[in-house]
Amino acid sequence: MTKLLVVEASPRGEFSISRNLSTKFVEQWKTAHPDGEVVERDLAKTDLPYLNLPWIGAMFTPAELQTPEIKDVLRVSDELVAELLAADHIAISTPVYNYNIPANLKSWVDHIVRKGFTLGFTGEGLVHGKKATVLMASGGVYTEGSPIRDRDIATMYLRLILKVIGIEDVTFVAAGGSKVVDLKEKTRAEFLQTFEPAIISAANV
Repeated sequence: MTKLLVVEASPRGEFSISRNLSTKFVEQWKTAHPDGEVVERDLAKTDLPYLNLPWIGAMFTPAELQTPEIKDVLRVSDELVAELLAADHIAISTPVYNYNIPANLKSWVDHIVRKGFTLGFTGEGLVHGKKATVLMASGGVYTEGSPIRDRDIATMYLRLILKVIGIEDVTFVAAGGSKVVDLKEKTRAEFLQTFEPAIISAANV
């Protein structure tokens, strides 16, 4: 059975452009994979701790030496890694804040980049044979020819992280210019309609 993992980062709920993008993506993916399974990880509803000294110490403790207390420190991270490894397709839905991804998504990244699980001890990626789609909403437009193209840190960072762990089949659906919705210059539906062809294409692979 084909499995899709959807990672949601926006705190804006139904008002979120990135969540609306992922809703449409999941609809199309289910149509293309009627027997598939969708697993959602909503980071806005997940108590995801930032990395701290106990976590770092636990991560470097060999499995055979891990106490119940150490295992509890790694529990959430282990869950996130297991979700990632079990999926065939990973869809990351995120807004762009100050040119980069929000803190909760950065924390997710920190928890899933794990030596011995997703990253080899010599730096090689261990996650192979998977696809990723990044559904990104930003107030600015960073496409080719944009005067602020060099500020597209979020795209560069996520592409790098996914490649580091071994995922190179990555599609970006970049909904730049979403501030027109907040400024009431376009309705949310009008804005989202522009990106439907890209979403349909990404969901049907």
